[in-house]
Amino acid sequence: MNKENTYSIKWMHCASCASIIERILWKIDGVEYASVNYGAEKIKIIFDELKINPIDLSKKIEPLGYSLIEKHDIYTSSVHEMGMSENEHDSHFGVNQSKTEKLAEIAEMKSKVASAIPLAIFSIFVMSWDMLAQFKIVSAMPYVWSDFFHHILPAFATYVLFVVGKPYLLGIYRFLRYGKANMDTLIGMGTMAAYLYSLMIAALEIPLRPYLNVEQGYYDVTIVVITFIALGKYLEAKSKLKTGDAIEKLLNLQAKTALVVRDGREIEIPINQVVHGEIIVVKPAGKIPVDGILVDGSSFVDESMITGEPMPVKKKSGDSIVAGTINTSGAFTFKATKVGSETLLAQIIKMVEEAQGSKAPIQALADKISSVFVPIVLVLAVLALDAWLLIGTQYLGFSQALSYGLVSFVGILVIACPCALGLATPTAIIVGVGKGAREGILVKDAATLEKLHKVNTIVVDKTGTVTRGKPELVSINNLSDKSETEIISVLAGLENKSEHPIAHAIAFSAKERNIDLPAVADFEAIKGKGVKGRIDGIEYYAGNTKLLDDLQIHFDTDSITKETIEGKTPVLLATKKELLGIFMVADAIKPEAVEAVKNLHKLGIKMVMLTGDNKNTAHYIADQVGIDEVVAEVMPADKLAKITELQNKGHVVAMAGDGVNDAPALAQADVGIAMATGTDVAIESAGITLLHGDISKLVKAVRLSKFTMRGIKQNLFWAFIYNIVGIPLASGLFFPIFGWLLSPVFAGFAMAMSSVSVVGNSLRLKAKNL
Repeated sequence: MNKENTYSIKWMHCASCASIIERILWKIDGVEYASVNYGAEKIKIIFDELKINPIDLSKKIEPLGYSLIEKHDIYTSSVHEMGMSENEHDSHFGVNQSKTEKLAEIAEMKSKVASAIPLAIFSIFVMSWDMLAQFKIVSAMPYVWSDFFHHILPAFATYVLFVVGKPYLLGIYRFLRYGKANMDTLIGMGTMAAYLYSLMIAALEIPLRPYLNVEQGYYDVTIVVITFIALGKYLEAKSKLKTGDAIEKLLNLQAKTALVVRDGREIEIPINQVVHGEIIVVKPAGKIPVDGILVDGSSFVDESMITGEPMPVKKKSGDSIVAGTINTSGAFTFKATKVGSETLLAQIIKMVEEAQGSKAPIQALADKISSVFVPIVLVLAVLALDAWLLIGTQYLGFSQALSYGLVSFVGILVIACPCALGLATPTAIIVGVGKGAREGILVKDAATLEKLHKVNTIVVDKTGTVTRGKPELVSINNLSDKSETEIISVLAGLENKSEHPIAHAIAFSAKERNIDLPAVADFEAIKGKGVKGRIDGIEYYAGNTKLLDDLQIHFDTDSITKETIEGKTPVLLATKKELLGIFMVADAIKPEAVEAVKNLHKLGIKMVMLTGDNKNTAHYIADQVGIDEVVAEVMPADKLAKITELQNKGHVVAMAGDGVNDAPALAQADVGIAMATGTDVAIESAGITLLHGDISKLVKAVRLSKFTMRGIKQNLFWAFIYNIVGIPLASGLFFPIFGWLLSPVFAGFAMAMSSVSVVGNSLRLKAKNL
């Protein structure tokens, strides 16, 4: 039986590590799929439980210095397995341990770097003095100082290489024993070569003096290179920890306890003990512990942490509420309907974590290069050394050629950086997906985010996306001597007795305006025409134009016809003798729709509106909003055909729908976007889900994808540039023409900063305004 799971990977320090782990696991009998995400430090594996288990999988990679961490998975655990004590708030989701370990690892890295930095500064001081003295800028170093440095630098280099550089020496050992090389191997071989060469000319100074420049040691290179790279790794680890803080913030939304009513008493219990149907009390400023339905009381609930909407939402009996949101004012009770891994918050965390761990198609090239990068660099380093010895000796002599060859050998091994390539895509995806989650934009996977930035056509449904999705009173033409409030009161009093949706819209409008409804006597529904009733002794009629024809009351049919073409429904209020007012009810355009469509146009996106309404109404609304193309009077099945037609014309299409009725069209579109109007939403239904979704969030989603992809392309550019420029420079390719030869010290600095700059560039996305 196949099982799919995601594990954290410990001690994975470079993109080549990720490639090695993937290749090893793919070869194991029973493993159907393995995909490592270096940026997230996780691996997704599908394996046959009858043939292999996670412990055995971990043992397969442990000889190479890696291990799998099987985290407790909230998404597949039973509710009772999700328990947490007072001190286990975060760890019940299974992330606390790995973060604690990561912080401990970073603390260890910090202490090693702190011990190496003074030694590196000392070495740079000595190196700089020697360099400046060669150009006669300063006088030569006094013999006493020079002799002291000659004896102290080997001690410093030994400490830095064997203590701070221990991971790199282990890289050499694993390469020799198992034939697997990674970035640690390259750095270890380069710095060890510099160290051993320096040790050799120091120990054999007299016999080697006729053949080599025994005054030119490279202890300083060993010290400074390892310090720079260790510093870079430390800064990279700290930055990477920040890229994934969206998950931690989502976890912190979860309440620790719930106040439940049992046997008539309020009892505070851990949330893992809450069961379906439990009545839970929420007090002002309290966090809602699980999903449910409000049964008593009312309040305003802050859902901003889930939906991204800043304004608290009014909640009354029968409304749904979700875990992680905050009650701002009144107290209320609700019935638990979803607990543990069923809650929307748990689903969001799962979706964000899976999306952050997924790979975008643009990453494929970087992965391919990373997989062969280390062997190629090893070959290039050896070739560069051979070239210096074979060709350089003819022009420079053996001693100088060997010195330059060693510098090139070390420089190539040190500057080569598969890490920047490996981090370019995943760090940007992690930050982008996390930022989207905070805005109520849930991305299913990295591929969807990449596709969205290519979208040039967005198809939307009219009802609920461009319009509010329910009838409401949009205009009043008062023809009587009564005030507007009075005629609304009369009409709403009559309509309040009716079951018609338009009647509900009028009654609701009166309540919104705080207009009291009068008592109605002798109420009667007139089939197909309207209603009538007596208020304060006067008989009133409310209905359509047919009702006024029956009463033989004259009215302006032209103006009513004009507004009817625009999709409005007239409701006429009259007495037996005169028309008092004309009320227009319609599915009103959302106020944010016009601005949203304008912003989408600025992003180069064509807007297409599909609707089942008649053409006149559809075109009127499209003209008001600025929609480019309208397809009216369509059935749900026709939407799928329209998406296909647009794709056949070369458009990259995103479909925004409700995620249920539009399921076929969402599946056909290049990107399916579920516009969730509430918090009760199946977030697996589309590639992107917009919580509390309105059309303005479409703009944010598109911008998010464009910002993220721009960041990825910038990262890949700089990662390639570091290597394309750095490796030839370090090899001495430009030495015959310009006399340029890159010092291993600068190579180490460039290599260290390449990864830091890539992660730093990804973190810039956090500051972007969507």
